[in-house]
Amino acid sequence: MDGRKPEAVAITCQDGVRLGGHIWAAAPGPVQGAVVINPATGVAARYYHRYARFLAGHGFEVLTFDYRGIGLSRPARLRGCPYRWRDWGERDVDAALGFLVARTEAPLMVVGHSIGGFLPGLAENGARIARLLTMGAQYAWWGDYAPRQRAGLFLKWHVAMPALTALCGYFPGKRLGWLEDLPAGVAHEWSFRGPRFETSHPPAAREEVRARMASVRAEILAVAMSDDPLGTVPALSRTLGYYTGARRTLIGLAPDDYGREAIGHFSLFHDSHAEGFWRDTLAFLHEGRNPWPEHVVKTWPERPCR
Repeated sequence: MDGRKPEAVAITCQDGVRLGGHIWAAAPGPVQGAVVINPATGVAARYYHRYARFLAGHGFEVLTFDYRGIGLSRPARLRGCPYRWRDWGERDVDAALGFLVARTEAPLMVVGHSIGGFLPGLAENGARIARLLTMGAQYAWWGDYAPRQRAGLFLKWHVAMPALTALCGYFPGKRLGWLEDLPAGVAHEWSFRGPRFETSHPPAAREEVRARMASVRAEILAVAMSDDPLGTVPALSRTLGYYTGARRTLIGLAPDDYGREAIGHFSLFHDSHAEGFWRDTLAFLHEGRNPWPEHVVKTWPERPCR
């Protein structure tokens, strides 16, 4: 795999918050596209560096970054930090997309993991995305969790997490070995999420939020793993239901499609998938072609924006 080191960058959001990230320059030759990798909730951007290096080696300019409150974008004091998911989408993802647009004229693409596949729809610059590839993309409403694990996940994320967040002023995920530490706003938004994402916004702003998501015109390919207890088919369908202006394809894969016993919500970004799943994703990012036509669960045509 390409051993070149990335360039550290700082991304300034409209409200002045600065995010830490890295640019992975494309290998010599024609640039195939500009890719922003959006992390899952509570996952530092460094987890995606190996996949970023892989994409750069195949001709993509790649940006990895941490949302405010996480990793390289963590403030000196996290206790009482009000950052929420909506800030990650409306401000952080928007700034990351704008940063890459200003750097290159190559087609803009996003790889979004978990909440990272939902947040582009909250960004004004989301309308500029040409292709959106998501893995387990959902916003963690407990009713969509896999039935067999639902009770345990509910206790973990919707009972223990808000209780610990109230006690500490932030969620101490790193201490527990669960996730990175989370700002209180993000933790509470996750814990008390209902089936409709926009209900976390003031009533007067909800129609605007839905319209912004409908303005995304990207080709969307969404991957659900059969053993992912969070990114289930109902959860991904709920997310895709907001992207009404885009052509959307939902793919259902199983671990044995890649000779594995388990994959779950996280391991697709492990470099052991470089010659399997990662290489398959190039077909979509390079050409807009679905590499898994026999695994289509559902498609949605785009609807004209009003």
